[in-house]
Amino acid sequence: MLQAHSLLWHYLWVAPNLLLLGLALLIWRRGSAREIPAFVAFAVFSALGDLAVYAADLLPSVTAANFWRVDWASLLIESLLKFAVIGEVFSRVFNPYPAVSKLGRISVSGFGVVLILMAALLAAFSRGDSNERLISGAHLLEQTVFIIETGLILFLFVLAGYFQLSLDRISFGLLLGFGLSASAYLGSWALMTNAHLSARGRTLLDFLNMGTYHGCVLIWLYYLLVPGKSGPKPSVPPPDNNGLEVWNRELERLVHP
Repeated sequence: MLQAHSLLWHYLWVAPNLLLLGLALLIWRRGSAREIPAFVAFAVFSALGDLAVYAADLLPSVTAANFWRVDWASLLIESLLKFAVIGEVFSRVFNPYPAVSKLGRISVSGFGVVLILMAALLAAFSRGDSNERLISGAHLLEQTVFIIETGLILFLFVLAGYFQLSLDRISFGLLLGFGLSASAYLGSWALMTNAHLSARGRTLLDFLNMGTYHGCVLIWLYYLLVPGKSGPKPSVPPPDNNGLEVWNRELERLVHP
């Protein structure tokens, strides 16, 4: 059961992506896509990309080099959309302060795009033959994205805590899913790099990553579809927290002098 191309392997690769597509469809039908457009785009294109990689893995007509090219394309699109989602969450958390919210969203998304492009260029021009560059480059890009993603999520939690801002249900669910997925991958990557695992050990870690991602998709389904306890919403921004209102006012003055 715990081996490549087993029934469980096929399920863990296909099922989360079908669930993501279903989640995107439900969000759209509920009319909630305007609240989290970046995540809806991530759900659709990430799922389609992973399913394309899955098909490339199964089709005997697809060469190893073409498989890794498909994987590269999927990784790039998924990575760019991940940072767009994190920027979107930043905007939601700082929503009472429009100028800070907009600047943070643009900064986080732009920072992620620049680093992804730098990692992609570094991988593309690394030494080795073309097949080696495709494989090592895909791994380098994936590791870079997960490291930056984890750092941004921790930074956002710390920043929200410092300014005494609470995360809404959707924002918390999105960050929780992305954070768990990135942490599981980085942990398994550290084990594979330092523990000299056997081929079976590496396969088990692959199953762990796939199972964790499946769990993260279920977390997103729960937080985005199951309504939480609703409390009274404040009609005005919260009181100034550690000068945040001053920052917002000065940013507004810069944008609209």
